[in-house]
Amino acid sequence: MKLELERWGITFQNPVLLAAGTCGFGQELADVVDLESLGGFVTKSVTVEPRHGNPAPRVAEIGPSMINSVGLANPGLEKVKAEKLPWIRAHVRRPRVFVSLAGRSAEDYFTLLEALEPEAGFVGFELNLSCPNDRGHRPFALDPDAVSQVVAGARARTRRALLVKLAPNDPDLAETARRAEAAGADGLTLVNTLPGTGFDPVTRRPVIGAGQGGLSGPPLRGAGLLAVANARRATRLPLVGVGGITHLEDALQYLVAGASLVQVGTASFAEPRTAERIVRELARWGRRQGIASVEEIVGSAVPRPEPVRAAATAATGD
Repeated sequence: MKLELERWGITFQNPVLLAAGTCGFGQELADVVDLESLGGFVTKSVTVEPRHGNPAPRVAEIGPSMINSVGLANPGLEKVKAEKLPWIRAHVRRPRVFVSLAGRSAEDYFTLLEALEPEAGFVGFELNLSCPNDRGHRPFALDPDAVSQVVAGARARTRRALLVKLAPNDPDLAETARRAEAAGADGLTLVNTLPGTGFDPVTRRPVIGAGQGGLSGPPLRGAGLLAVANARRATRLPLVGVGGITHLEDALQYLVAGASLVQVGTASFAEPRTAERIVRELARWGRRQGIASVEEIVGSAVPRPEPVRAAATAATGD
């Protein structure tokens, strides 16, 4: 089966990427993961200023799920420009790289875009509008007006592919998706982690230093699939599915629901080569099924909306 596909004028050698926040800037996993075998990856979210993140512990397991409250720890814009992007330019050839951006105001995103747009080494941006563990800040994704403002401003500042990462707990995700599309988004990443917490029954304290964080792993998969299916019905944007992808079947569910690309996240913590394995298994599965191209299965379970047609004008002379 042909795994190569094109979206936004960008050719991906396969549809399997690593999710933001799980692979650093690529360099952190280069000695463990064959990055060149993947369709791409999304960098750790970049903020204008360096961030040290939330108090420890930042990661905890709760059954099959993981809760993290890293707090968008990252080296900040200037160090990313001076150190991280040069490494990507020098070492990453075939994977397509998106830079994740985060901020506490629309102006933060605009500052990042203006500073990074002239840089080379990546194909697009992913606007992280939905991180649940940035303390004291309501995610932009839960305010449709804020989504419109940030996406429209971002669109005016970049010609690169612009992905918008939305939240699984959005009470009207379809409307938010439509607002992002109208404001100029090229695609949607669905979904971010779900707000959650856990408690130690002995100490009677939260297992996460910040008190709560983002729930990820297999329990998030159903919410992610529903978001992809709903967005597929609401917009005509290409979609990127993420949440609970551990095995080939998980990735296939996202693809048939309407995702053109999928991102592997939490599974990489337990087995860093999960994404590589899924790429190999996807190719074998397609051959066994007699499928010529991965494009044949994208959205095969969920129809796209009909194109909007202008209402015919009645010839009544009114």
